[in-house]
Amino acid sequence: MNGRLRLRFEAGSGDRPTSVLVLEQEPPLKVVRAFPTQDGGALVHLQNLSGGVLGGDRLENRFEVGPDAYAQITTTGATRIYRSRPGAEEALQRTEACVSAGGLLEYLPDPLIPFAAARYRQETRIDLAEGAGLFWWETVAPGREAHGEVFQYKRLDLRLDIYATGRPIVLDRAVLAPASLPLCSSARLGPYRYFTTFYICRVGEKSGTWDALEAKLSALIAEWTCPGESEWGASTL
Repeated sequence: MNGRLRLRFEAGSGDRPTSVLVLEQEPPLKVVRAFPTQDGGALVHLQNLSGGVLGGDRLENRFEVGPDAYAQITTTGATRIYRSRPGAEEALQRTEACVSAGGLLEYLPDPLIPFAAARYRQETRIDLAEGAGLFWWETVAPGREAHGEVFQYKRLDLRLDIYATGRPIVLDRAVLAPASLPLCSSARLGPYRYFTTFYICRVGEKSGTWDALEAKLSALIAEWTCPGESEWGASTL
């Protein structure tokens, strides 16, 4: 399937919250409605009507956050990457996000779950204007653990680029192929099964702000770390 979704968030005036315009919507991608948040933002839930991502799918998302608008985006459930049929192309999902001056984008989806024999590529590019802010989460599961499918997918290719006023600040690449490069290696995931990344960005902040935030986060996550069960780290870009 070739699904497309394009959303634009525009700041309201006075007591009006951020509004959402659905500029393009092709199945299986869909948004039903936006929910106002207490702080003037707009929350939307992304849906995939087919229930998951199939081999050969080409899915494209584009999010535009206007000046001073506040967008929150999540999903209605985990992103399930189904088994790819022999000879089928890998599934591909592209996401582009553009945050204008003074805008804020929060993205917190449910986990990505690759089924056994799944092949999937994900390409994400985010462009931030001066004064734009970003909270971007992503969690990758090892597979359907309840079915005994732990690291039985064929290939995950994850790419994330973040640009601040045209300058690259994040170029993140991960290619996971458990059959040829076992993920239990200490050079990869070691004893861990899930991994999460979280980026916090605000264009134009002074370096001292990030140094202070890194120290605060490092102190916080030290309480969460338990070797062999959970490991956390924080660093400035």
